[in-house]
Amino acid sequence: MSLPPPLTPPEQLDTQLREHGFAVLGADGVCQLAACSVAQLREWEPGWNALPPDNYLKDGGRYRRRRHANFVIEGEQLRPVAHRAHWQPVEYNALHGGMERWFEPMEAAIIATPAWTRLMLALGRIASALKGPQPWYTEAHQFRIDTAGGIGRPTPEGAHRDGVDLVAVFIVAREGIKGGETRVFQDQGPDGMRFTLSEPWSVLLLDDERMVHETTPIQPADGQGHRDTLVVTLRAGGFQGPGVPARG
Repeated sequence: MSLPPPLTPPEQLDTQLREHGFAVLGADGVCQLAACSVAQLREWEPGWNALPPDNYLKDGGRYRRRRHANFVIEGEQLRPVAHRAHWQPVEYNALHGGMERWFEPMEAAIIATPAWTRLMLALGRIASALKGPQPWYTEAHQFRIDTAGGIGRPTPEGAHRDGVDLVAVFIVAREGIKGGETRVFQDQGPDGMRFTLSEPWSVLLLDDERMVHETTPIQPADGQGHRDTLVVTLRAGGFQGPGVPARG
């Protein structure tokens, strides 16, 4: 049985993140903060049908497809950054860390829309309320995890932090699957929670400095299925890359 997520009213978001290290907003709350409509967000969903395979999976799987984009958020300005490799240190990703992963870029059909800019700027405001105003080095990832091989792993690296300041995991679609339970834990403490994100364009927000997260594997419930997400990370001080020290 899947457990519903504990939704936070938008007006309580900053307090919830500050006091507990994570928060979940329903789609209406996301749209309230980003000044957009659910219909505008759902216009992007066909883009998840055209994701190329992730050719870097070290577990030998063929269950993940993705695209990647980079931006800098500074105040109320969103600046695209030239396409670059995604890189994480092994301290945060023991499976795929320490390697440059060149994913195909996100398509302009999504990132050129006004709603995309408003959504990214909303995340920048959330990060600044949590950590203080500053430029935010932002990476966006479209993911599709499928069950064509019988099982798909949203987080093959296991429970982890990402080495950033704020993580936003938007659920885009769940089709024909079971599993995919989200689990969040305090990095330095015993408290944790588990639930299943299912409402399209609801979002889990994490203070990555304090919280560890993972999503359990998915299995087919009725033929082949998939789980689509948009994951956005915001980091102070610069993008992660070779030679950039990992945070403690």
